Amino acid sequence: MRSFAAIDFETANNERTSVCSVGVVIVRDGEIVDSFYSLIHPEPNYYNYWCTQVHGLTRKDTDDAPLFPEVWKLIEPLIDGLPLVAHNKSFDESCLKAVFRCYQMDYPDYPFHCTCVASRRAFPDAENHQLHTISELCGYHLAHHHHALADAEACAWIAREIL
Repeated sequence: MRSFAAIDFETANNERTSVCSVGVVIVRDGEIVDSFYSLIHPEPNYYNYWCTQVHGLTRKDTDDAPLFPEVWKLIEPLIDGLPLVAHNKSFDESCLKAVFRCYQMDYPDYPFHCTCVASRRAFPDAENHQLHTISELCGYHLAHHHHALADAEACAWIAREIL
């Protein structure tokens, strides 16, 4: 796969609708050509301790952030016609579907591919198949793990190598 959009969401709490940030990296013909990052006002708008521990975001960071539909209007033209790729796609795809339902938006049934699943085939003897481990094996040092744009970029590097 030479053209795709790598995507990553962070959530404010255990609800899949609570996306609080998104990172997207656009790859065309094997080259990273664009990227997008935004904070998002989550729904429901509360942060649990564990999520904040993972990504460092709090309600103060997103209280004035745009709602998901406003952010998606900016992402949609960037990803038009591209398959989506995520590391652990079950999480990111479920977030995307949940937030589309939450805001009563028509979900376009994006084709989604998983670099985590693919990494198990490509690197069966890896220490583990977490994003930071596999991105290192693919030549990308993930310095800001759990920042949505950094994670999307790491996913893009992995996808270019093994998908």
